[in-house]
Amino acid sequence: MRAKISYAVTAAVLVVYFVLVGSRGVLLIGTGTPLAVALGVAVLILPVIGVWFLWKNTEFVRNANRLAAELDAEGGLPADELKRLPSGRVDRDSADEVFARRKAETEAAPDDWRSWFRLAVAYHDARDTPRARKAMQRAITLHKTSH
Repeated sequence: MRAKISYAVTAAVLVVYFVLVGSRGVLLIGTGTPLAVALGVAVLILPVIGVWFLWKNTEFVRNANRLAAELDAEGGLPADELKRLPSGRVDRDSADEVFARRKAETEAAPDDWRSWFRLAVAYHDARDTPRARKAMQRAITLHKTSH
């Protein structure tokens, strides 16, 4: 729940920022001078890219949460079997061990969205966010094609 609130607050702040930047772009275009118009158009591009990025990220999170809920209902969410350091952080060797099992599971069933979801969690636990995101995107794509 805390993550959802944090995400919502961050998204709201970004939307306010996009509105403020966009209004400055409109003001620059309104001056009518060629340089100001060019700068205004450039400034308007930033909020457009930002809104697109925010939309795509929100869509990704919603889809991942939908898969997590479905996997939870099936009883297939991966159990937290990771060892922790005294600081509370995940033990790297433990994460690598779980990752190796999840990778083998995914290689055995490359068209199963559930194995890709669990692999994404293992990548995340191993602190490899780019690969975690790619694996989750693969799980989302496979889930869409299977339904």
